[in-house]
Amino acid sequence: MARILAIDFGTKRTGIAVTDELQLIASGLTTVETPKLMDFLKKYIGQETVERVLIGQPLQKDGTPSDVETEIKKFLEIFSKEFPDMPFTRVDERYTSKMAFQTMIDSGLKKKQRRNKALLDEISATIILQQYLYND
Repeated sequence: MARILAIDFGTKRTGIAVTDELQLIASGLTTVETPKLMDFLKKYIGQETVERVLIGQPLQKDGTPSDVETEIKKFLEIFSKEFPDMPFTRVDERYTSKMAFQTMIDSGLKKKQRRNKALLDEISATIILQQYLYND
């Protein structure tokens, strides 16, 4: 089988999570500076077998798109050209940042460690991936 990759897209940083090859376990992979995201994906997808990419869909509480959605759409245009055969799925990412922060607290991270935005983005991507696996 192949992996599923999840992306928590941000204007500065992008969190990335991935499943194992059996698609049972979601794990945080890394956080990449967003301008370097496409280079990272080319390298990773070139080395690993990826079946699908999940991209967080940031929505407001009322269901309207968040401000970052315009940047995500630009990214998706480039992604579709670079990986024309790679299916992608948008996944509602409402509350993932709050859930990620709570996960950091629950795991016993100190306040200083919880300020690590890169870790927060990686955990958010993992939550997006977990939600997809549980609901699929």
